[in-house]
Amino acid sequence: MAVALLVAAGRGERLGADGPKALVMLAGRPMYEWSLDALRAVAAIERIVVALPDGVAAPAGTIGVAGGAERSHSVRAALAAAGPGPDDEPVLVHDAARPLVTPQIVVRALDALAATGADAVVAAAPVTDTIKRVGDGDALRVVETVQRSALWAVQTPQVFRRAALARALAEPDHVLAAATDDAGIVEQTGGTVHVVESPRENLKVTTPIDLRLAALLLEERC
Repeated sequence: MAVALLVAAGRGERLGADGPKALVMLAGRPMYEWSLDALRAVAAIERIVVALPDGVAAPAGTIGVAGGAERSHSVRAALAAAGPGPDDEPVLVHDAARPLVTPQIVVRALDALAATGADAVVAAAPVTDTIKRVGDGDALRVVETVQRSALWAVQTPQVFRRAALARALAEPDHVLAAATDDAGIVEQTGGTVHVVESPRENLKVTTPIDLRLAALLLEERC
């Protein structure tokens, strides 16, 4: 059985929200509820911890914990709130800002972790855009066109063996603050990470355009 950590403590500044991002209304519901429904639909998940802004009550049937200053701080707080577990227990981390996640994506990630010896498996989509690396300076001169065949755009859910995630989250606060995803910290601490393919529609809501696109996709799904 697995534990799921739903990270829902983001401030939503780039979204232009006047409150927590997870509480922004999306297709008639607070954004985080879409992800929560997907997690609840997976039989292998026995408990869900939600990292929330201060003062926000935990949804029924979940464990609530106050989020931290940065994303990985919230994940660390949520893992602690989940209580103890065996070193090889699967721990799934998902961002509430990806409301189009489906139970099928979650199951695919959990199954991939079970089928490999990896410390973590992350949902990801192959990169389809041409990627160029640019140098420093105002001119932003292109210095390289990167071969995209080996590039994947990382999403959540990300699934970890508990011991590997705990080891990564024990890094100093400044390391966690600089991380853009938890799997990156696992890599830095010597762990192995695999990807499992996920659709590009499992997008992250960051800007008002993302919010409108997510609403359209959810309305089509419903």
